[in-house]
Amino acid sequence: MIHFTDIHFTYDRAKVFQGISLRLERGLTLALVGANGSGKSTLLSLLAGLYVPDKGSLSVAGYASPGQEKAIRLLSGLVVQDADLQILGATVGEDLCLGLHPTDTAGIAEAKGLAASFQLEGLWDEPVQVLSWGQKRKLCIAAALRRKPKLLLLDEPFSGLDYPGLREMRSVLLANKAAKLTQVISAHDIEPLADIADLWAVLEKGRLVAWGTAAEVFPLLAGHHVRPPCSWQAGLGVRPWE
Repeated sequence: MIHFTDIHFTYDRAKVFQGISLRLERGLTLALVGANGSGKSTLLSLLAGLYVPDKGSLSVAGYASPGQEKAIRLLSGLVVQDADLQILGATVGEDLCLGLHPTDTAGIAEAKGLAASFQLEGLWDEPVQVLSWGQKRKLCIAAALRRKPKLLLLDEPFSGLDYPGLREMRSVLLANKAAKLTQVISAHDIEPLADIADLWAVLEKGRLVAWGTAAEVFPLLAGHHVRPPCSWQAGLGVRPWE
């Protein structure tokens, strides 16, 4: 599904990546972790076809970059950290129906079904300004899923959420995982993601410094300025977050 080969990338004259290589199979969930400025958001933008590598190559579902960024953008759904930058409709319904013709009853019904699955159906006609931060996040993910992406990219989906919001976001990610949707998720606080991700990638100073399962990566996190999950530190292993 995803294949990075010796990726180098420079942004605003600063070297962001210096030889990143990784591979992710279809249907898996990958967690990207690392200190602030380690390149997590930039890697998501490369995967979404928004940036082009300076050196090396990447492929997403068989489409390559450099060269096929448009095709990659069409099959990817990127949800950025700041939901207000991504919501374009004036109401929940308008945002979920962007691009649909008013007579497309099947498409509108599908959008309403997504709203219901994200507990947004009662807000269909409400202006987006009344939504909580967590509801805005869910709206952005629902809008991305309406396009039926083969790859869902989430930048810090847990950031700024309260406890109920965290539980709801986990439910969304677990449902995507059960549906075998390939997900790449960047996270600063990895506690709510510990039992969701199949694989973990640790970025530091433009390099991939650790890769593998939770059992392989968690013992290395503290050495790369990432706090391991509390359950792991307590010797309880990977446990569902509640």
